[in-house]
Amino acid sequence: MHGNAVLLVISSRTNRDTMQVLLQTKPVQEETTKTVLLEILADKYSRAILESTLDMPKSTIDLSIECGIPISTTYRRVQLLHNNKLLGISGSISEDGKKYFLYKSKIKSIVTCFKSGSLDVEIVSNSD
Repeated sequence: MHGNAVLLVISSRTNRDTMQVLLQTKPVQEETTKTVLLEILADKYSRAILESTLDMPKSTIDLSIECGIPISTTYRRVQLLHNNKLLGISGSISEDGKKYFLYKSKIKSIVTCFKSGSLDVEIVSNSD
């Protein structure tokens, strides 16, 4: 998994034949970044937020309700994910003048491999 790799994902869709999709992966070089990514993946709330925002941007309130996460925890995890470039943010101002933000996962998956004392981590971008 060194250098630019191509990951072959085989998935089945409802009422469709099995599809093959080629995804470009981006290797993570920094050891501290690898550690932070693994810590984030170990957290069930962070995983739930990333999964929930794969296809459509959502507000923190929507994430809290949908994922069953307390709202204060949702805000902290969204900030952590955004700070680590795993969540994109878009915002707007409603007709009544209130600001609101929507968050969308910037990653489809994180691929890890631990072998012979070496840890490889690669990110598959969410370019949808």
